[in-house]
Amino acid sequence: MPRKSPYVMHLTDEEQMELQSMARQYTSPYCDVVRARIILMAADGFSNDIIAARLDTPRQIVSKWRKRFALARLPGLEGQPRGGRKARFSPRSRRPGQSPRL
Repeated sequence: MPRKSPYVMHLTDEEQMELQSMARQYTSPYCDVVRARIILMAADGFSNDIIAARLDTPRQIVSKWRKRFALARLPGLEGQPRGGRKARFSPRSRRPGQSPRL
């Protein structure tokens, strides 16, 4: 039996326009575009499983962003600080075949 999300999406006109703008921007980070598309599709009434299949992303990711948007609206779609130790080396110095600049 398919699961039904407890977070039903009802967007204001401003949120709808902002999310559509985010989903159309080709210069935005891919993760921001996917997040906006997830919410737009959820507002259209699609289930998490259908959204995940259409966007080729795991259902758990769809569920996560749907919940964050329901609880915090647009600010909930912004990235949060990640845990763990800070990087000691820049990505450039880690590339194989190149010595780090000193």
